[in-house]
Amino acid sequence: MFRQSSFRKSFASLTSASLATLATVSQTAAGGRALECYEPVHRPALYDTVYEDVMVSPGGQLVDYDPPIYGTSEGLEQIAPPRVTYEVVPAVTRTVYRTVKVDDGGYAWEWRVIHGRKVLCKVWRKARYARVAEAVIVEPERVRRVVLPAEYENVAREVLVRPERRRVTEIPPSYRTVGRRVVVREGSTRWRRVHIPRHCLD
Repeated sequence: MFRQSSFRKSFASLTSASLATLATVSQTAAGGRALECYEPVHRPALYDTVYEDVMVSPGGQLVDYDPPIYGTSEGLEQIAPPRVTYEVVPAVTRTVYRTVKVDDGGYAWEWRVIHGRKVLCKVWRKARYARVAEAVIVEPERVRRVVLPAEYENVAREVLVRPERRRVTEIPPSYRTVGRRVVVREGSTRWRRVHIPRHCLD
């Protein structure tokens, strides 16, 4: 392989030098007969299609979230415990009427006018009485023990019906196969000797 490559390089150098010489001879000696003729032979580049997978999407996670649901629950709850208290019961009274002596009466001196004359007279007065009202206690004041029962009431409270839920879905990455052209062999140009009758010598 090394020898062929060396041979080709030597041949190419020789050919280039010969062509340059031929060009020089043809320019200096126009109309001279060509001894050797060469023509370029082009070999196009060779391409191929290579297919490979490329990532279209890196993937990830899809989270589906449902919030919690709350409701209302009503129930009978104790708002005050049983307790004991004391209260004062006032006395019970009754009104009683009785007659009392207001004035004992007896002898007394008083001024009087008799026949136009003002004179001091000794007079007899009867005892005077009056009817008075008096409150009589029927039942005296007392302290009474009172037992109060527990107190209940309907109370509405918020309760959790369903807790929050999270659903995580894994999304794998996605790929796509694409093709691209690659060079399998580079293009090249070589010289090939040709024989043209009456122009190039054999």
